[in-house]
Amino acid sequence: MIVSRRGQWQTASDVLSLVSRQPGITRAAVAKTLRLSTGSATEVTARLRDLQLLSELPAPIQGRGRPTTVLTAHPQGPVVLALEIRQGGWRSGVVALDGSLQQLPPRQHQARRPAPVLAALRDAVAEAASRYGDRLQAVALAVPGTVRGQELLQASTLSWNDVDLSPVVEDTGLYLLTGNDATLAGVAEARTGAAAGAGTALHLIVEVGIGGTLLLDGVPVAGASGTAGEYGHTPYGDRSVRCPCGARGCWDLEIDGRALARHLGEPEPEDPYGYADTLLQTPNSPAVQAALDSVNEALGAGIAGLVNVHDPSVITLGGLAVPLRAAAPTAFAAAYEDNLMTFHRATPPPVLDAAHPTDGVLRGAGALGLDHLTSEASLTAWAATH
Repeated sequence: MIVSRRGQWQTASDVLSLVSRQPGITRAAVAKTLRLSTGSATEVTARLRDLQLLSELPAPIQGRGRPTTVLTAHPQGPVVLALEIRQGGWRSGVVALDGSLQQLPPRQHQARRPAPVLAALRDAVAEAASRYGDRLQAVALAVPGTVRGQELLQASTLSWNDVDLSPVVEDTGLYLLTGNDATLAGVAEARTGAAAGAGTALHLIVEVGIGGTLLLDGVPVAGASGTAGEYGHTPYGDRSVRCPCGARGCWDLEIDGRALARHLGEPEPEDPYGYADTLLQTPNSPAVQAALDSVNEALGAGIAGLVNVHDPSVITLGGLAVPLRAAAPTAFAAAYEDNLMTFHRATPPPVLDAAHPTDGVLRGAGALGLDHLTSEASLTAWAATH
């Protein structure tokens, strides 16, 4: 056994955390980053291998020097089931200790009420538990709304309020972690994506509405009650319009499929994400291009406002924000620059496409789960049975 007391797990926890943040890292790089001697790095990785937490593979030879190894997840090691509730359905994937994601086929909601959706997720958890046995150590659930602990306070796009999420792991004994989808997508970008290494980063994701998170050294700013990041509900829109969230003039209503339909004189789509996605994949008529220009003007202006507030070093965009901007880059750039404070305009923070544009939420949920798995308490429990 690698340790007998919880406090002695710190180095092992640091090694596993580094492996999840830097996939394909070598043992030599781990030693250098954590300031371990060669002997200590060899010892700790050997013990982690014995406990079926890590595997070591020969690293590609690069010039002179002793050969080293790449650290990867052990094939029999612990995993996290990542779940993502979306407006029209849900997605899932299995995440290993090295951060690798095995994404499973997406599912559509059979009914959008909380009870049947949570029951379907509970079935997915049971299926994963049957397949992975005691390797499945935690479930990480991403939700499209404001969440505190295991309670979804409000998801306006689903018309859900005050929903207990714990039935997802009911009677399984598994640990449940929850988080806002946009926040978790931001975590993925800060860990292994386009914002990796940035001290202050802003991540925004467009699905149905827009959400995001401010990250300081890779850690999302949660706010006093854990509900920060509801950028879609800032009053950047038409103050005469009431948002489903209860506020007026929300930015949410200006930048997604609902806004595109409104600009085109069409009724509000039942599936705003699908509507926008279809529109972006069809040849543009002048009317469609005008609608895309208007949405990008709202997107660019709002991002500029957030730059004025937060002063990030980089902004990353995920979800539909990526193809939306690509469809009207001139309109976006003009609105972004025009709404920055003067001193920002000489060197405006770059607005980058996310490195994980489609699976960032699941990767972020997985990262949340891996933080739990690599804690000293979890490693102690794993070692007691392996």
